[in-house]
Amino acid sequence: MMERTTLHLPRSQPEAQGIPSAAVIAFLNTVKEKKLELHSLMLLRHGQVVVEGWWKPYASDIPHMLFSLSKSFTSTAMGLAAAEGKLSLNDAVVSFFPEDVPAEINSNLAAMEIRHLLMMGTGHDQDTTSKLQQCEDGNWVKAFLDAPVEHAPGTHFVYNSGATYMLAAILQKVTGQTLLAYLQPRLFEPLGIEGATWESCPRGINVGGWGLNVTTEDIAKFGQLYLQKGVWNEQRLLQEDWVDEAKSAQISNGDGGVSDWAQGYGYQFWRCRHGVYRGDGAFGQFCIVMPEQNAVLAMTSGTNDLQGVLDAVWDHLLPAMESSSLPANQDAHSKLAYELQQLALPLPQLPPDSPLEAIIDGFEYTLEQNEPLWKSISISFEANTAVVLLSKEDIEYTIKLGRGAWVEGTTPLFQREYQRFVGSFAWEQENTLQLTLRLIETPFSIHVHILFDGDNIVLSQNSNVLAEKSEIRGRKTEVK
Repeated sequence: MMERTTLHLPRSQPEAQGIPSAAVIAFLNTVKEKKLELHSLMLLRHGQVVVEGWWKPYASDIPHMLFSLSKSFTSTAMGLAAAEGKLSLNDAVVSFFPEDVPAEINSNLAAMEIRHLLMMGTGHDQDTTSKLQQCEDGNWVKAFLDAPVEHAPGTHFVYNSGATYMLAAILQKVTGQTLLAYLQPRLFEPLGIEGATWESCPRGINVGGWGLNVTTEDIAKFGQLYLQKGVWNEQRLLQEDWVDEAKSAQISNGDGGVSDWAQGYGYQFWRCRHGVYRGDGAFGQFCIVMPEQNAVLAMTSGTNDLQGVLDAVWDHLLPAMESSSLPANQDAHSKLAYELQQLALPLPQLPPDSPLEAIIDGFEYTLEQNEPLWKSISISFEANTAVVLLSKEDIEYTIKLGRGAWVEGTTPLFQREYQRFVGSFAWEQENTLQLTLRLIETPFSIHVHILFDGDNIVLSQNSNVLAEKSEIRGRKTEVK
């Protein structure tokens, strides 16, 4: 892997910054016991990295898909643009797109301001994202402005990724730059964030509400900037009043209680219990800022139990932070260092081979009609790898998987662009092959099970975080 030249945060030991190593071990044990699939974590205290770990095959230099944690970066761009006088939070949304507004603008749409986009108080009854993605002409702005606005803006919270897209569209309209380009000299370069990428809509506007990819340490730096109220290396990047507004509850999103999704919402930041706030994304991408503890926690994950992850933080990490340094505890620190070094997502504990390999090796199986439009599959076995050939129309995809170990590669199999993955295979039974692919720049792990029954196969697929399952049947079509 290429070595990153990014400026790294300073390192320290937990006890030196008032955190007992035993508390971190307890957190890691809870993550393991509750089967919370974390991919990485980095804990900062007083500006120092005191804990960092990656569950292999994830690693420190691999960027991770942030999903809605991207929203907090989009919000930051709006704060910067407001400070530069390029826009005001009181500006009407329709004022930026006269060519895309509906023929009749109702009063709620007319009253919608940038701040309502930021606080998820647009007045919509439901998220507009699917409406945007399904519009035939690719004009997401027009699709958003065409959506019914049922409530007065600022009075009704609905989590709405389409609203964040509109922030990105407004920014590009007033600056002539994409979000990514605009943030490059103002945020990414000062923080030493390199190689960031951001997904775009069909018209070349960064989608804003998701699609940003950076590393765990980049997330931690972003959180530290907010903890320091916009100052970085003695240079003010963000206005302090912006940070105060962005992290404060601007609209009610529930009745509080024990849910960290009902404590109020700021400008693309969630309020949490315990005086904490966070940016977060689907499947457990977190940037947690703890002002009272002077701490930041960055995590990437592939789990649906986001509240479980936060509960583990509140139970073990947050209450263990002391106001002053603790005596050095080399035994505890050595144990923690060992635990962090051993972090790994387990390979399937299954037989690595089967007598069936010699029988099915190299045969092609034609697949029945299926939604992914796969036409055929064949598998060849070598000493330590399985080579899977999947055909779709006139394209053939090759995937190599390790025998009881990870093999890394890239594939456009799941998206138009090539994605990094690691693959492994094992045998659930003598006649059932399991293929595991981890898309290591995303939260997703894909598990394919192939049942061999004479000349027939049944191929089923499921994911670590997605509920959808599929089953495809096939039949042997040629002789070796």
